Amino acid sequence: MEFIFYILVFLLGLCIGSFLNCAIYRMEQEKSLKGRSFCPQCKHVLSWKDLLPVFSFVFLRGKCRYCKTKISWQYPLVELATGLAFLAIFNFQFSINFTIFQFIFIFLYFYIAGALIFIFVYDLKHYLIPDKVLFPAIFITLAYRIFSPEIINYIWGALAASGFFFLIWFVSRGQWMGFGDVKLAILMGLLLGLPKVLAALFIAFFLGAIIGVILMAFKKSSGWGMKSEMPFGPFLIAGTFIALFFGNELINWYLHYFEF
Repeated sequence: MEFIFYILVFLLGLCIGSFLNCAIYRMEQEKSLKGRSFCPQCKHVLSWKDLLPVFSFVFLRGKCRYCKTKISWQYPLVELATGLAFLAIFNFQFSINFTIFQFIFIFLYFYIAGALIFIFVYDLKHYLIPDKVLFPAIFITLAYRIFSPEIINYIWGALAASGFFFLIWFVSRGQWMGFGDVKLAILMGLLLGLPKVLAALFIAFFLGAIIGVILMAFKKSSGWGMKSEMPFGPFLIAGTFIALFFGNELINWYLHYFEF
């Protein structure tokens, strides 16, 4: 029975990931979510056989069935990432006898995970964090936290994270940090609270530094004219997921390692 639950959750995540891909494309093109899915290149309406998450990409060998245009790897990767995120969230709260609180908790986190994955991809591609996705996630998370006995902890987490980024944004006049990152930090704080949000920020800066050094080294050695700037939102979201699932372990390891 437990195995069946995990399979169903993973399949749900794949389907939500497929929807996220559709929503990302339609936001990019400023199109409505209404209407059937179609190939971006030849505009042919896709059948159910073309829309099976991950499996259609594999069976079609990464090409459109109708015009043979290559399908972006974004599609299966987003679907797999969403499926794995849903699995991880479900694993944290799995119980055969669900309580109402657990049920709400799981689906809230499913929603937040989907919003974060959407923002990750969109910011990576367009250097922009869409308010249409971020603000509802902030408001829904805040509404949920209002009923938590630790609401002050989450509020302080949001203020600490967003205040830190606001200071960077203000001092640099937006040159070092975009204001979208300030708003994203509010969601991080409400989701993680203290001290997990601090762990998420540390992880984000650590990952950003590593990737930045690698990109600069590659740019120098290849002579390729790459952009020097990088969107920071994806690193913040990666740090959020890592801190969400492993934050307590990382904090305990850090405190133990530096214990005097």
